[in-house]
Parts: sequence; C-alpha cells; structure tokens
Amino acid sequence: MGQGIDPSRQIRPRLSLSPAQVYNAGKPGRGSFRAYFRTPDCCWQIGWPCYEGSSLLDALVAVPSSKGGPHLSTHRSANLANSLGQALSTPFNRFLLALEHKDFLTLWTANLCAGSAAWALIVSRAVLADEYTELYLWVGVVTFAAMIPRVFSTVITGFLADRFNRQTVLQWTYTLNLAHNLVLAALVMLGVVNIWILVVLSLFNGTLRSAQMTTTQSLVPNLVPRELLPNAVALNEATQQGSRFVGGLVAWLVANYYGIEPVFWACSLLYAIGLVQVARIATRSTGVMDARRGFLGNLVSGFSYVYSRPPVLAMILIVLGHCSLTMSYEALLPVIAQEKLAAGEEGAGFLIMGVGFGALITAVWLAGVQGDRTRGMLFLIFGITSGLGPIILAISSDPWISLAATIAMGMNQGGFMTITHTVIQTIVDDSVRGRVSGVYSFHVGGSMALANAANAGLVDVSFLNAPLVLSVGGAAFVVAMFLSLTNKPLRTIYFPRPAVAAAA
Repeated sequence: MGQGIDPSRQIRPRLSLSPAQVYNAGKPGRGSFRAYFRTPDCCWQIGWPCYEGSSLLDALVAVPSSKGGPHLSTHRSANLANSLGQALSTPFNRFLLALEHKDFLTLWTANLCAGSAAWALIVSRAVLADEYTELYLWVGVVTFAAMIPRVFSTVITGFLADRFNRQTVLQWTYTLNLAHNLVLAALVMLGVVNIWILVVLSLFNGTLRSAQMTTTQSLVPNLVPRELLPNAVALNEATQQGSRFVGGLVAWLVANYYGIEPVFWACSLLYAIGLVQVARIATRSTGVMDARRGFLGNLVSGFSYVYSRPPVLAMILIVLGHCSLTMSYEALLPVIAQEKLAAGEEGAGFLIMGVGFGALITAVWLAGVQGDRTRGMLFLIFGITSGLGPIILAISSDPWISLAATIAMGMNQGGFMTITHTVIQTIVDDSVRGRVSGVYSFHVGGSMALANAANAGLVDVSFLNAPLVLSVGGAAFVVAMFLSLTNKPLRTIYFPRPAVAAAA
C-alpha cells in the first residue's frame, strides 16, 4: 500500500533542476507535463496543466525510495505546495525565462552590444559635431542623418527579412556596421574627419542600424515558444532601451578618462562581439511571399496590413507622437549638459546613461508582467508620465535632479515602448512580420529623425532654448495621451475586456 504524506512534516526539497529547466521540461500547449526532483527520501513529481499563463501547481506525487518500495500515492499539501510554488516562482523564472532558449540568449547579447555601440556613437558624434562647427544645428543634422534611414531603409529591410533567412540578413548588417566603425575610428584618430564625412558615415551607420533593428524584431518571435513571446519581446526591448545606459556609460567613462577618440574604438569592439554572437544563431526563419503580387506588391504589403487593421495603426500613430515629442532629445542633451549643467562634453553621455538605466529597469520588470489588462493600464500610465520627465529635466539646473529626471524619462518612455512592441508582435502574423516591423520603423524612425533636426534648429533661434523645447514637447504628449482616450482601438488596448466576458 502506498504511504500517505504527513502534512505536518516540514520538507525542504533541494531542487536538482533550476526553475527554468523544470519549466522547459514540459511541452506547453499539450495537455500537462511532469517535472521531477529529489529530496533525501523521496522522488517528487510535479505536474500542472499547460494552459497559457499557468504556473499553478496542480498535483504533488511522492514516490518513496525506501520503506516499502516505489508505491505511488497522491496528496495535496497546502504548505508544501506554497513552498514549491515559491521555489519555482523565482525572479529568474518569471522575468528572464526566455533567456533559457539558447538562440534567444545569443541574439539578446548581440543586440545589447550593438545597441550600446549605437548609442555611444550618437553621443560621441554629437560631441564632435559641436566641436567642429559650434552650431547646434549641425548636431541635429548629424543625429538626423543617423535616424532618417529608418524612413527609406526599413521597408526594404523588412521585405528582405521576410524573403531571406533572417539570421543571414542580420549577420550582414553586423558585418558592414563593424567595417563602418573601424573606418570612423581610424579617421577620428588620424584627425582627418570633418563635418561632412561625419554626416555621410552617420547616414551609412543609421541605415545598417535600422536594418539590424528591423530584422531583430522579426527574428525574436521565432526563437521562443508563443507563450513566452511577451517575455522575449520585453527582454529584447530591454536591450534596445537599456543599451542607452551601457552605451552612455561607455561614452562617459572612455571620454572622461581618455578623450572622445577612443570611444569609437570601443564601439568597434562592441560590434565585433555582436557579430560573433549573431553568427552562432542556429534558427533559420523567413516570412511568406505572395507569388501573385510580385516584388512591389510584396514590398508594400506591410503598409496595407498595418493601415487595414485599426489596432495596429492606432498603436503606430500614438508611438509616432510619443517618439516625436518625448524621445527626440539626443540632439538637445549636449546643449543641456554643457550650457545648463556645466558638465562638459562627457555630460551628455552621463544623461543618456540615466535614460538607459531607467529604461532597463522597466523593461526587465515588464518581462514578468502577465495579463492584457495589467499591460494595457500600464501602457496608459507610462504614456501620460512619459511627458513629465522632459519637463523636470528642462526646469532643473541641479546635476543630480537632472540625472533623476533622465532615469524617470527612461522608466516611463522605455515602459511605453516595451509594451508597444509586445502588443504589436503578439497580434501580427509571422508571414508579414518583417514588413510590418519595417513599416513600424518607417513611422517611428522618421518622426524621431525629423524631430531631432527640428529641435536642434529651434535651439539656435534666439528666443528659444533646449529646456523650452523639451518641456513643450513633454506637455504636448501628456495632452495627446488624454485625447487618445477618445480613440476606440486604443481604448480596447488600455482597457481590454476580460476573456470570459468577451466569450459570453
């Protein structure tokens, strides 16, 4: 006869598998699964149903290894279930579970390196442009050149990401960007670079960076199970947003101790590491081309897909406003750092670092958020508060308050963008994922490029300044978020109906 389990026994099991390994031992979506671990006197079997979002223990089965042999008995102990639930619901299991998939982890590290290099380049090029011309307009032009390729290159890149193997396309973007970084670093070191060379190389770098981001967004959903897609998208966005912190830190530390020139070599090293990682990705994936539509028809199909689906279109339009009004500050940070905070040329990197740090915190935290209702409410809150950080930064003249403001900017803006990517990638068909990612980047990148150039130009107008431009943009987006409550597709995202009520 099987032995019963005394509920009063305080058993503290020692897991032989990590929580993530226990989770991955199952096959989500196929009924239920079992995972095993041992205590000194028992082999425990844990099973629970694999419905989407489930992490509740369903049964605990003890198979004693002594005292009567392998007789099986079932007992549900509330105390033991709670103990095991806590053991399995660790921060790693909840927030970083997608990183247990090797290809996603490889892509994640590559994207972090490339993003950090890109942000360090943005800051360093802005400093060089200011040194060469002493006109903030040229700072905006250089930043504009790095961002405007998202208008004309991402649609083509999205097509390529659906037409060819996404890993191959991504590898080419890293290779060419590494070559660009080496050339730029050599020119800066030799002292032969000028403002026009800086603009041209910024344009080339921006084209490749846009292609890399679009292809990465298309590849991420192919590297993890569907139930982990929100977690994976949030973690990928953590590299996009958190790389501001790493890139800003690199630019600040290197420039502070060695000058601006070595920063470009550091960026080259980061891209080299990213290239090695991308080459290790084993997953092969493509989209689906419609043979009846021809090249041009397939190329623009992303636009027709987005414009014919109100929820997707509404998301892209609200993000367009968000990026234009609250996130187009790259050309303004050198001005604020030098004129308002007297922080010198490394101060812009310090401020970017604060934005990235805040964004990284929020993106990782959002990776553990489950449920559309929670995500929708956070989307609305992050949108409203996104405009407050720039206002605080604009009115502050204290370096520490300014740093706190940039951290707040990063947390709110990063949270808004993370949820945006999660929602879009969840509802878009994989057959057109690359082209939709291209259309998304077309709108977002184009708006940021134009806004950065416009902001820098406005600063050179006598009666305007960087703090005023920042605060007006932030306030305008707060108003836009309240107005968005009148839009039905956005309301369904902010306040989604419960699944049970919808089914009824």
